Amino acid sequence: MFKRISDKFQSWLSNLRIARTARAIEAQAKPNGTPVVFFNASARLGYLSQNAAFSLLSAWGLRLEGARVVHFVCASGMSRCVLGTNPDDPAQAPPCAACIAQSNRLFQDSEIGWFAFSEDQEIRKQIASLDVPALQNYVFKGQPLGEIVTPSLRWSLRRHNLQDDQGTRMLLREYILSAYNVGREFTKFLDSVKPQVVVVFNGIMFPEAMARQVAQQRGIRAITHEVALRPFTAFFTDGQATAYPMDIPTDFKLGDKENAQLDAYLSQRFQGQFTMAGIRFWPQMQGLDDEFLQKAKDFKKIVPVFTNVIFDTSQVHANVILPHMFAWLDVALTLVKAHPDTLFVIRAHPDEMRPGTRKQSRESVAQWVLDNKVRELPNVVFVDANEYLSSYALIQRAHFVMVYNSSIGIEASILGKAVLSAGASRYTTYPTVYFPKSIAAYVEQAEEFLQSEKVVQRDEFVQEARRVLYYQLFKTALPFEQYLSAHSRMGYVHLKDFSIDALRLENSAAIKAVVDGVVAGKPFLV
Repeated sequence: MFKRISDKFQSWLSNLRIARTARAIEAQAKPNGTPVVFFNASARLGYLSQNAAFSLLSAWGLRLEGARVVHFVCASGMSRCVLGTNPDDPAQAPPCAACIAQSNRLFQDSEIGWFAFSEDQEIRKQIASLDVPALQNYVFKGQPLGEIVTPSLRWSLRRHNLQDDQGTRMLLREYILSAYNVGREFTKFLDSVKPQVVVVFNGIMFPEAMARQVAQQRGIRAITHEVALRPFTAFFTDGQATAYPMDIPTDFKLGDKENAQLDAYLSQRFQGQFTMAGIRFWPQMQGLDDEFLQKAKDFKKIVPVFTNVIFDTSQVHANVILPHMFAWLDVALTLVKAHPDTLFVIRAHPDEMRPGTRKQSRESVAQWVLDNKVRELPNVVFVDANEYLSSYALIQRAHFVMVYNSSIGIEASILGKAVLSAGASRYTTYPTVYFPKSIAAYVEQAEEFLQSEKVVQRDEFVQEARRVLYYQLFKTALPFEQYLSAHSRMGYVHLKDFSIDALRLENSAAIKAVVDGVVAGKPFLV
């Protein structure tokens, strides 16, 4: 009860601070030049999320530097939206009233372009009787609407393989109609505002994906942003933020200071003392118990297999040599059965079973294990998402490590273990892990490792992994922690008490990077 009252009080204080800061910004801002557009309909509903906060703070900082900022804002502009979808009740309407009320709070004293929903009858007629596969491939006037909305629906329903049932068909139809409406309304908005650049959240969720596509078709620069790895940090890019593209200079090297900074971060990670997107996955970290160690004695080698969350937006970029993560696990299962002398430890990602939310996978590794009778295999240990076994303790004993595109892959490489990756990731573009270019090459490399007495990690992989991870953590991750504190609801934040001078370039590395990046086209770097 006390915690609930305290959180309501903090939210009330946060809203007061938003209002006060908005008034102060409006009083001091002197907008000129071609506008900058912000759009983040998929970042939040009735509370302030990290991504919504990054967008708001960035917009405020730009306005203080004289930029004209215009927010494109949803006013029941979609019949169904991503965050407003209830996977347990697809017919449930989104909470538009709470969302619009929050928009009014966030964008008070700002220039706003609201958009509403208007259904296209031609599309409605064309898609009325289509099944899920046909809806996923639906194209209207050259726009691949089905393809654009599919990642959002996978995220909303917490699964990759969509079921062809009434609820899924209904949501796909509404997403398609809503995506078309966003694109049509954003086109009108661009005609009116004529911006120099568009800044959108994520770029994968269908509202922002449509806006990004419309902007790029008109030759307007489109920037995307997402949460970065460290708490209260953001990643901005001219590319796809969920792919996390980095252009690391070839002459960038770590000195003593940088190495110490990275080691301090890794020390916290290895103890489970970290958060991601405002969520702490490991309330406690457990080592390898006696039962596991006793079982391991019966095998020559240990190979950890680290999975991902199947509906995560990073999977759009990961599926290069395989259609999805479960296809990789099917390949891994053939290796498991072919090597009974090796103990494979399959580790489900902790975010598969995020407690206290609806964001729990409906197509889980646990279900794959059950369907394939994996637990019956004597050379497999399955660690479920809600088991707090130390992944790093597993890595220390590993013969080599298998991952899809998990962040733990680059950490395992740094820990001196060879890593075999099956999915593309931010680190596979650099020589940090083994990333074969085909399924056949993947199996061949896995067999080579499994048949070797010892797999020696390449020293150049270790050094490059350290360089890449440092650059991501401390160069591309823009720090907003001076403005934000954690909310009790996972992934949400409160605004701290600060003066608007804290949003000026000379006082904020994050705001300076955003302004330099948006206005001058420089890389978004600290």
